[in-house]
Amino acid sequence: MAQDKFIVEVEPAKPSQNGKPSMGAVYRSLFAKDGFPPPIPGLDSCWDIFRLSVETYPNNRMLGRREIVDGKPGKYVWTSYKEVYDIVIKVGNSIRSCGVDEGDKCGIYGANCPEWIMSMEACNAHGLYCVPLYDTLGAGAVEFIINHAEVKIAFVEEKKLPELLKTFPNAAKYLKTVVSFGNVTPQQKEDVEKCGVALYSWDEFLQLGSEKQFDLPVKKKEDICTIMYTSGTTGDPKGVLISNNSIVTLIAGVQRLLGSVNESLTVDDVYLSYLPLAHIFDRVIEECFINHGASIGFWRGDVKLLTEDIGELKPTIFCAVPRVLDRIYSGLQQKISSGGRLKSTLFNLAYAYKHYNLKKGRKHFEASPLSDKVVFSKVKEGLGGKVRLILSGAAPLAAHVEAFLRVVACCHVLQGYGLTETCAGTFVSLPNQYDMLGTVGPPVPNVDVCLESVPEMAYDALSSTPRGEVCVRGDTLFSGYYKREDLTKEVMIDGWFHTGDIGEWQPNGSLKIIDRKKNIFKLSQGEYVAVENLENIYGNNPVIDSIWIYGNSFESFLVAVLNPNQRAVEQWAQQNGVSGDFDSLCENPKVKEYILGELTKAGKEKKLKGFEFIKAVHLDPQPFDMERDLLTPTFKKKRPQLLKYYKDVIDSMYKTK
Repeated sequence: MAQDKFIVEVEPAKPSQNGKPSMGAVYRSLFAKDGFPPPIPGLDSCWDIFRLSVETYPNNRMLGRREIVDGKPGKYVWTSYKEVYDIVIKVGNSIRSCGVDEGDKCGIYGANCPEWIMSMEACNAHGLYCVPLYDTLGAGAVEFIINHAEVKIAFVEEKKLPELLKTFPNAAKYLKTVVSFGNVTPQQKEDVEKCGVALYSWDEFLQLGSEKQFDLPVKKKEDICTIMYTSGTTGDPKGVLISNNSIVTLIAGVQRLLGSVNESLTVDDVYLSYLPLAHIFDRVIEECFINHGASIGFWRGDVKLLTEDIGELKPTIFCAVPRVLDRIYSGLQQKISSGGRLKSTLFNLAYAYKHYNLKKGRKHFEASPLSDKVVFSKVKEGLGGKVRLILSGAAPLAAHVEAFLRVVACCHVLQGYGLTETCAGTFVSLPNQYDMLGTVGPPVPNVDVCLESVPEMAYDALSSTPRGEVCVRGDTLFSGYYKREDLTKEVMIDGWFHTGDIGEWQPNGSLKIIDRKKNIFKLSQGEYVAVENLENIYGNNPVIDSIWIYGNSFESFLVAVLNPNQRAVEQWAQQNGVSGDFDSLCENPKVKEYILGELTKAGKEKKLKGFEFIKAVHLDPQPFDMERDLLTPTFKKKRPQLLKYYKDVIDSMYKTK
């Protein structure tokens, strides 16, 4: 890798020995070439992050929510750092007065809101393990987590209370106190009292410890601050133990990274909190904002109202999952095509010119200031007008969507990669590096990374284009799976966390995620198929929103179920004289033939092998979703469930072929 730009080698490659696969060289970020950033003085725990900001920025706006006036949403109303601190102290005293002590587990269940953060900070203050209960895993998983983690007290969004109460009487073995973020009904109180559980409204609970003052325990770096349960695509959720040290180390790394590319966070930054706090991605971003005395405004909890909340809050940093950015992309495409010939010609000219300059290496604000001002400023206004960074994480962002947003959003569009086990941010692409498009960028400056060969999938970490399983080492790593030493040993080997994702180093030192280690199956002719790689290739087409590819060892070819893009299909149908609404177009053999043709074209372009071509498709107008249990909360495909759900469709595709 002669062209190393953004990474430096710290250890040489190791050939395979004693049956262990070979490992490529160990790299770290160029921004850490002289060592990782030292710990920030006085920051030993998540409580310190908040406490120090309260001391430094007592009157800064910390948490905001929209005021509802006469049933209509108004402006954001803010609570300062000091005001939040005073409430947190009250919450902590009330928790302790319920007989909950250091090291006990506290559940939090519901959509992001100021009370979520206040409850979390009270856990941080008293050395409790904060255990988010998933909003999207249903009652079975909530009950599983309460019992597995031995949750003693839980805070719950008012409208989630009925869902939580379904876990009784089974959950009452451990869970003795439930606190609503809002109100509770006398009937609800009565129901849980039968199980020996106390239920409080938020205001009642704050009074509970008002006469008492509990000392805050000393927190250590290695203490666990949260157990994050990851949904996993198979089996029970796993409880990932995250220590204070992981989060504090990550914050130091993010600070070094943003400082190195002149994008440091400041007190004036504003963040829209809508991605679930139950996930590590949003949790660590919000910790970074709190660390800088910046402001966090909460959405109203409805995806349809998200753009309106953005317009009111005017965030400066916008974090998203690809699903949200895909929606923004489709919405913009629709506006462009319905804006009349003159407007769309102007847009296309401006786009082509700016895109050309970006590819030549121009910085985004220099690539075409005129186009930005005349044409693209409207897109920027749609995101509130102040966004300077869009960060995408949790799943791969399609290259055509990323490229489009880089041109039109008038801000940096960065893609990151990380897992709960690596405390989220492990890689992130860098501003003004157009050649990082489609990659997750180089490592953040607080981890070492190497690739390990996967011979059974023909991935070689020592070849001229190094490919292999991504392995991570550093202080941001998790402390193990709770009560599952067996699973911890499977992924933590000699200090390296094995992610299960297959990566490929790019000449500039950024990494491309190309496959998943376990998603591999054999066709009847004995050929191995790495399915995620194919889904990335076939899915990179504007006519396809999402694709799931299937094959098994009794069949000799691949089939696919896909969600076509409604606008693209309807446009094609119109041009080709095919009538009908979207649902009937998805049934239409001509449409299937057209989409199969598109897939074949992509396969030929990428020089895929014969058995990697898709021979039959089923078009589902309804996107894969969590309601049917086809996706995890971070929008990863649940392959066993997809197979179960589409079994008849798959069988008929194989029969009729």
